[in-house]
Amino acid sequence: MGARAIRWVHTALETVEGGGFRVRRPFPVPGLEHLDPFLLLDEMGPTTYGPGEAKGAPTHPHRGFETVTLLFEGSMEHVDSAGNRGVLHPGDVQWMTAGAGVLHSEEPTRELLEQGGRMHGVRLWVNLPAARKMTRPRYQGFMADELPGAVIDDGRVLATIVAGEAFGVTGPVETTSPVTYVRLTVRPRGRAELPVPDGHTALVYVLRGSIEGGASAGQLVEYERTGGPIVVASDGEAEVLVLAGAPLGEPIARYGPFVMNTRAELIQAFEDYERGTLATTAPLGA
Repeated sequence: MGARAIRWVHTALETVEGGGFRVRRPFPVPGLEHLDPFLLLDEMGPTTYGPGEAKGAPTHPHRGFETVTLLFEGSMEHVDSAGNRGVLHPGDVQWMTAGAGVLHSEEPTRELLEQGGRMHGVRLWVNLPAARKMTRPRYQGFMADELPGAVIDDGRVLATIVAGEAFGVTGPVETTSPVTYVRLTVRPRGRAELPVPDGHTALVYVLRGSIEGGASAGQLVEYERTGGPIVVASDGEAEVLVLAGAPLGEPIARYGPFVMNTRAELIQAFEDYERGTLATTAPLGA
């Protein structure tokens, strides 16, 4: 069977997020609200900050989905209302399930803020199924050396598996619904094939260089939901993220930091936040 066909190539738009940091965002943008089960993808930077200039995302609420941050350069600190705290360095990942509600911040570390430096990473939002939207918040953090790797095509492709199974290796993150998250570094004339179950959303975001199919840095490749494996190949150097997931096929009601299934649930989330009960409504046994 041949390679899975490309459905569309989306070019990221530049926008400002959090406390004022710039991102490249392939979705959501006008005309492309989500790619079920994925709700948002932001490439943060790369940006070089001087002393006192680094910016992050001060304390803000979430309900109904999961946030994922993979850092390439710099350092940042996560703190949330469930009592979790973690510091990310290059290659580290955090996977936070907001569930019923959490307040969290992602800010540059004190060292980066004081000394300045380069910041680069990727943030992903993954939707939660209706039955799990009000689950108890959970935080999973893994250092770079805890993420397993694979060597493909005689060393011309190096893979880091964050979640799901790829190239015979399983990532450490426990996902709520079937999701695969893989980082590939491709050397000249490198080629990797990654089977994806029929029906699953399959995406490749190019961080650096260009790949066969006509996508280059800052572009997202969306594949058809049926067919052969995803093929990532390049004549030169390239770095990409591969995302795949089972669509939930459920209604989406979203506004700002909340993603629910109905307008009534969305209104309830805002009311809980305004009353100060958003982060205290998670069932302890969920």
